[in-house]
Amino acid sequence: MARTINEVISSLPKVRQKRITKRSKEMVEEYMALQEIRKARELTQKDVAKKLKISQDGVSRLEQRTDVMLSTLRKYVEAMGGSLNLVAQFPDRPPVEIAGFSDTPKQK
Repeated sequence: MARTINEVISSLPKVRQKRITKRSKEMVEEYMALQEIRKARELTQKDVAKKLKISQDGVSRLEQRTDVMLSTLRKYVEAMGGSLNLVAQFPDRPPVEIAGFSDTPKQK
């Protein structure tokens, strides 16, 4: 009979269970939605909207989307004081940062 993941983890030594719990919490923290990142930065939608020169409703819609253009995502991240790096990961080599997506294009 198949066992659940919780049953498998419960059968492991306590030290290993703690490592699994710690790493799972780290992974959850690493993968935050845009709204969670904004809130963690103690910014409101209005704060970000002002920096992006769009409406608060526009920020709300952006945070709910599942498909966002990279240029839009970069502007959003920069409005929160961060920078966006695009990294490709492959099973047979180290991660590779894709050039041309990390820097904001210079305005003429």
